[in-house]
Amino acid sequence: MSDATEIQTEPESAADESLPTADVSAVDSSRPDDALSEQDLVDEGDIAADYIEELLDITDIDGDIDIDAKSGRAYVSVTATEGANLRLLSKPDTVAALQELARLAVQNKTGRFSRMILDIGGSRDQRAAELATLVDRAVARLEEGAASASLPPMSSYERKIVHDIVAERGFASESEGEGRDRHTVITRP
Repeated sequence: MSDATEIQTEPESAADESLPTADVSAVDSSRPDDALSEQDLVDEGDIAADYIEELLDITDIDGDIDIDAKSGRAYVSVTATEGANLRLLSKPDTVAALQELARLAVQNKTGRFSRMILDIGGSRDQRAAELATLVDRAVARLEEGAASASLPPMSSYERKIVHDIVAERGFASESEGEGRDRHTVITRP
């Protein structure tokens, strides 16, 4: 049995000319990305929310948008009432592509890289639950005697979630590899 469970990773995405674009204007980009104020993060969220709202309007999909700033990132959540057609956009690969497009809209307007996180229809909570299941399987392998358990490659955001879950379970973890092959290895403390 392999120590790695297969998971589809987030695809690279490119902007489509038929999608909304952000207005180009100067915003203070003199501060480094890691020193953004809460207001800067809310501003990023506003730009991303405007982009996503325009996309929802174009595609005639219902959704309510909430913006939050925490842990040095802007969080944009799109929710809808039960029975709404938002589920069309809540697949992991679609959320990842839309997040990348929204980040590009923010970068286009602010001139700086964005670490904004997009959640559509609870997709991030669902993914966190999937990651917790992967960690539990890896921990079970360790408890059965394995020296370490490697998870498949995933984004830095997902690896951060994994590190937090692993720490909650009382085990140790670290990221290994480069680029798209970067993954988490779990060991006993």
